Amino acid sequence: MDIETKKLVDKYKKKLEAEIAGDSDSSREYQNFKVEFKQKLPSKYEKLAMWVGSKVQPKVPKKKKDELQESIDFAKLVITPEDVIATSYVVPMGLIIIGMVISVVLFGSMFMAMFSFMFGVAFIVILGYYPHFLANNERMAASNQMVLCIFYIVTYMRHTSNLERGVTFAAAHLSPPLSEDMKKVLWDVQTNKFENVKMSLDNYLKKWSKYNKEFVESFNLVQSSLLENNEERRIGMLEKSLDNILEQTYEKMLHFAQGLKGPITLLHMMGIILPILGMVMLPMMVSFMEGVKWWHIAIIYNIGFPMFVFIFGKKILGSRPSGYGAAEQGSETERQNLTFKLGPKEFSINPIPLCVVIGVFVGLVALIPVAADAFIQCEAVDKVVVCTDIDMGFGLKFFGYRASAGDDTTIIGPFGLGASLLSGAVPLAFALSIGLFYYIRSKKVLEIRERVKKLEEEFTTALFQFGNRLGDGIPAEIAFEKAAEQMKGTTSGQFFQLVNVNIRQLGMGIDQALFDPKRGAVLSYPSAFVQSSMKILAESIKKGPTIAANAILNISRYIKEIKKVNERLKDLMAEIIADMKNQISFLTPAIASIVIAITAMISSILGELGNKLKNVSLDDSGGGGVGGNVSGILSLFGDGIPTYYFQIVIGTYVFQIVYLLTIISNSIENGNDTLQEEYLLGNNLIRSTILYVVASSVLIILFSVIAGTIVNRIK
Repeated sequence: MDIETKKLVDKYKKKLEAEIAGDSDSSREYQNFKVEFKQKLPSKYEKLAMWVGSKVQPKVPKKKKDELQESIDFAKLVITPEDVIATSYVVPMGLIIIGMVISVVLFGSMFMAMFSFMFGVAFIVILGYYPHFLANNERMAASNQMVLCIFYIVTYMRHTSNLERGVTFAAAHLSPPLSEDMKKVLWDVQTNKFENVKMSLDNYLKKWSKYNKEFVESFNLVQSSLLENNEERRIGMLEKSLDNILEQTYEKMLHFAQGLKGPITLLHMMGIILPILGMVMLPMMVSFMEGVKWWHIAIIYNIGFPMFVFIFGKKILGSRPSGYGAAEQGSETERQNLTFKLGPKEFSINPIPLCVVIGVFVGLVALIPVAADAFIQCEAVDKVVVCTDIDMGFGLKFFGYRASAGDDTTIIGPFGLGASLLSGAVPLAFALSIGLFYYIRSKKVLEIRERVKKLEEEFTTALFQFGNRLGDGIPAEIAFEKAAEQMKGTTSGQFFQLVNVNIRQLGMGIDQALFDPKRGAVLSYPSAFVQSSMKILAESIKKGPTIAANAILNISRYIKEIKKVNERLKDLMAEIIADMKNQISFLTPAIASIVIAITAMISSILGELGNKLKNVSLDDSGGGGVGGNVSGILSLFGDGIPTYYFQIVIGTYVFQIVYLLTIISNSIENGNDTLQEEYLLGNNLIRSTILYVVASSVLIILFSVIAGTIVNRIK
């Protein structure tokens, strides 16, 4: 490509990207196209990998190269295995060098230098595995729609034995990424890459033979039905294909549930219980060890442990088999704004600024004890440095600034009870801002989904009754009216009544009454099941009411079978999901609040004990007497770390663990359901963090009073 051509391509590429990124009052279809197009643009990771790969091209062993290429193809990345390997070494090595130089030169900390090295080594593994991670996410998202894919194709091909039209019907009603795969199958035929749909499908199914054999087998059964001359055997073959994927999905999920107990228990113990209980030992460790700072603990607890939980959790999810139906996610436009009414008008605003303001305001409250350091005045009274403070009774101070054990001129803190309580605002700021954002983003769409679910629960019975009316030889126009009267007062009855009104009063045909862009009944019921069922009705009614009745009755039966499998799978996962929900909602915040309260008590006792020993040493400073012995004991005590910082570290860790466990539990239960994930994140982050902050505040006050009483008895 010459320079002028490249400039022209870049110019229009930037212009197109700018138009795609911009907002417009365009149709819903165009908005969906914008989202799909943006997803296909090179990601930041791909751009980084391409840039590094243009500078360095390492030699990759054939086996590893084939594995990476398979994952790259699955994840639809525009990079090569050489780019991946180059990025996985060059970027981490750069981080190691920069991190170690900054740690040694600027901070003089060997601990941070070692952590930079370990983090870089871990990053080599993470970046090297990243394409596999993306491919696994793509497989999970597609697998959750495979039952529906077979359902749509089988349902359509019962009345029209045409594979190409069946695949087209499935592509129109599925969600990405499987809908894109089906469209690609059709596109390869239209562009003459393959002679027919069967050849294109066979080529596509090769990549699933290793990961989802039941999907491949069911598609083979569908294709085999085309060779059957006997209508009854053809229908039986189609039904067997759907039964096959339902049964094998259940069996694979059964084995997954049986093997999940051990890994989840290990994740709970290694990622939650042991780290939190280890906090009890930290006050004593840092009091008797010099050089240990609060940010050392933060690096371990807020970076190291969450990284372990994330990686181990993703490993667990990597073994999850295909799902059993993907829920509607809602468009990005519907999910990003906060809507409210002011008088007759409805307003819509982006929730991000609101959430940021709330988070910053609450976070600033936590900085009050740190900011108070500039206003605290300290002076020596009888050789003891005393700082001005607010007395809270029981010998407890609000800010708790005091002189360092090693140097009276250095003031350290805040060790006070008030400072410890205010530090709870840090995790609260994270929870309220991020949790509120997810809650606002998902609440409206989830309410729509719940209404749709209610309709779908009724719709199975409604279809059965409607199919029976058609089976009696009644024309579809009259059958809608009869079904509306019979199901009056229900959501399904309202749907049939809306169709009936369009036919009777507006003179529409069945197809127009259902799918008219302005008055179509399906517009008020955004359900894939409802829309696909009515689409099949509109197609099959052309062949007569008997064929339409059989199609509708079989849709009703298929939906019942899918729901039956769903309920059985939920029963399998119920115990594990309940345990994880208990960890998220109660156990983790409760254990953490108890531990931080014990930490506050130990820190308070050790700090006050050090001060009293210091006073004894000053009063009796004889070289070989009591003062000398006390000075020897006093040398064992360091300054310690204020509970204020412990609370920030452990509170942030609770927030991180709740966040990660929510994602893991939702992925286990619902697969790649991002809308449900966002809703659960919004609820769990806010509730669990508030529970932790409230419980820890009450327990810190109680344990601090106990510590103050104990210390006051020591003369």
